[in-house]
Amino acid sequence: MAFRRALKQAAVVGGVAVTTVFGLSQLIEYRRTQAQLARVAAEAELKVLFANELPSREAQLAALQDTPEFDVLIVGGGATGAGCALDAVTRNLRTALVERSDFSSGTSSRSTKLIHGGVRYLQKAIMKLDYEQYMMVKEALHERANLLQIAPHLSAPLPIMLPVYKWWQLPYYWAGIKMYDVVAGIHCLKSSYLLSKSKALEYFPMLNKDKLVGAIVYYDGQHNDARMNLAIALTAARHGAAIANYTEVVHLLKTKNQKTGREQLCGAHCRDVLTGKEFDVRAKCVINATGPFTDSLRQMDKQETAKICQPSAGVHIVMPGYYSPDSMGLLDPATSDGRVIFFLPWEKMTIAGTTDTPTDVTAHPIPREDDIDFILREVRNYLSPDVEVRRGDVLAAWSGIRPLVTDPNSKDTQSICRNHVVSISDTGLITIAGGKWTTYRAMAQETIDAAVKFLHLPARPCRTVGLMLEGAKGWTPTLYIRLVQDYGLEEEVAQHLATAYGGKAFDVAKMAQVTGQRWPIVGKRLVSEFPYIEAEVLYAIKEYACTAIDVMARRTRLGFLNVQAADEALPRIVQIMGKELNWSQEKRTEELEAAKMFLYHEMGYRSRSERLIKSSEIHLDYQDVMRYKNRFHKFDKESKGFITTVDVQRVLESINVHIDENALHEILNEVDLNKNGQVEFNEFLRVLYHSDSGSQPFRNKIQTVKLGCSSDACRWRRQIKINPR
Repeated sequence: MAFRRALKQAAVVGGVAVTTVFGLSQLIEYRRTQAQLARVAAEAELKVLFANELPSREAQLAALQDTPEFDVLIVGGGATGAGCALDAVTRNLRTALVERSDFSSGTSSRSTKLIHGGVRYLQKAIMKLDYEQYMMVKEALHERANLLQIAPHLSAPLPIMLPVYKWWQLPYYWAGIKMYDVVAGIHCLKSSYLLSKSKALEYFPMLNKDKLVGAIVYYDGQHNDARMNLAIALTAARHGAAIANYTEVVHLLKTKNQKTGREQLCGAHCRDVLTGKEFDVRAKCVINATGPFTDSLRQMDKQETAKICQPSAGVHIVMPGYYSPDSMGLLDPATSDGRVIFFLPWEKMTIAGTTDTPTDVTAHPIPREDDIDFILREVRNYLSPDVEVRRGDVLAAWSGIRPLVTDPNSKDTQSICRNHVVSISDTGLITIAGGKWTTYRAMAQETIDAAVKFLHLPARPCRTVGLMLEGAKGWTPTLYIRLVQDYGLEEEVAQHLATAYGGKAFDVAKMAQVTGQRWPIVGKRLVSEFPYIEAEVLYAIKEYACTAIDVMARRTRLGFLNVQAADEALPRIVQIMGKELNWSQEKRTEELEAAKMFLYHEMGYRSRSERLIKSSEIHLDYQDVMRYKNRFHKFDKESKGFITTVDVQRVLESINVHIDENALHEILNEVDLNKNGQVEFNEFLRVLYHSDSGSQPFRNKIQTVKLGCSSDACRWRRQIKINPR
């Protein structure tokens, strides 16, 4: 009866239900109850084959080789590919998935970390009366709600502030944001609201207050993208999908259809990247879910196929957590060149991005210095002049390639498709391309629907709406308290494990080593500043991590949060993995170097070094460079590529010099041109060059520091110049 009353009170206007508060609340409650019942019913029908223990990678590879024929073979282990695997296997289809690198190693781990409907798309839909854009937003908002429900440990609603600096913009933006709430309907996370200038500054004290009129706050979702991707893949594996990372497609297998005489795909010839072993995977259907590499597989199928992917680079930077409030983000809707910039808290740091620049497709995108500078400029525009936004505060930077596509079925092939595209080639290659992270599940459903229809596969209806992902079962907001009480973990570590692994956090805690201290009892950290513990490296191997980069960048997120901390943790990560996987010393060295190169090129180290060289011209001959390099290595004994206070203390102790720790930090800060807590060789070179050449500005700077330092500190400066032995 309550539901009938709610329906009577509802009036449909343009496809959007407008109800009284009383009727809407009942309608929402009814639909939530129905969704919960549907989820319980769906999960009751599904068999979880590997509920207790995931099959090893070796077992997965054996399944790929030994299965006579799969129903579907999915190529690509990003969010869409993993989503296709989960959708297919829960429909009772024999499912295989191969990924030539690691799960989520590409675009899916390099996003803005938002689960959103797209406020700016809704604006375009209203301004241009574009129904396609409107439906895209509506679908994304539905998927946003589903994703927050099925992985509550990895995702959460996030309030985002839109500061307003002109009075006329206030009603304009307010109407747009309210429309966003209306389109979301029952999936609205929380109603948007207005803030006065004083309230806005109270929530976001570092905001630029000049000409500030007020602000609007709306809600979207945020998640840990790499671990979310992994959770989808692991859930598919638990339901029986044969999935393998570091397994590339060498070429596609084809056979002649006896009825039509035409060639059709029947699988792929694959290679285990780690061992070099090659084998065939037979399948009735091959699905191309390779993101930016969509055209590579399409042209492997048919060489003359026209390209449809138009890749765009999105660069993000990570800054210290104090640049944003702990629980509120910021949206700049109109940057100097029209792009949208987000400024978001994430993992106790601050993410700023993104750019939108045409790029070439590559497996190793590198963040460009001009993109980093653009983001920093926009951040400065929105923050108070009191807050000095420094280049050295960029702790990490990365570039992700968006696989924007043109619809191959459209007559106008020049126009970029704003949504995803599902196409089927003459040989039966099914391609899913475009789209966005938030809508991965809907994209997967449409793709598997197309496969079932095209091949007349005996499949159940889609089961993924409401299907809980890896770790969601058993998770509660207070789970971390049990980890502290039962295992003796630090509270910060326990909170991290609960949010990263959900109900599986207990499995990680069981593997944690005793610290030998009174507290915490277990859980040795990889680096002191971050809550990642050594046991996670061991657990990562169970989650199919094969390299140090897999652990550093995707099983944990250390590489994306702070490249210096990741670099410090690398030797221990390699040591633990090497022991567990029986790596030779040569293999350990190779892993360490590969991970360092990843940090240097893909996580922002390189651009910082290049900027230093450009910003200060110095003229040195070969002998001078080698002389300075020898001095540098006297301090950098471990060949890290930089000097820290620990390195300096070690050298000083060897020559019986003792300096107050605060004074030492002050000295290093003076020569730390990037302000990142370390002195790299380029900085060291500039300091010694200007010191030897008698540069007046440098002498003045040294004199300023000398006035506040002990004679021992000055002695250390002289010791660098004299060339310590």
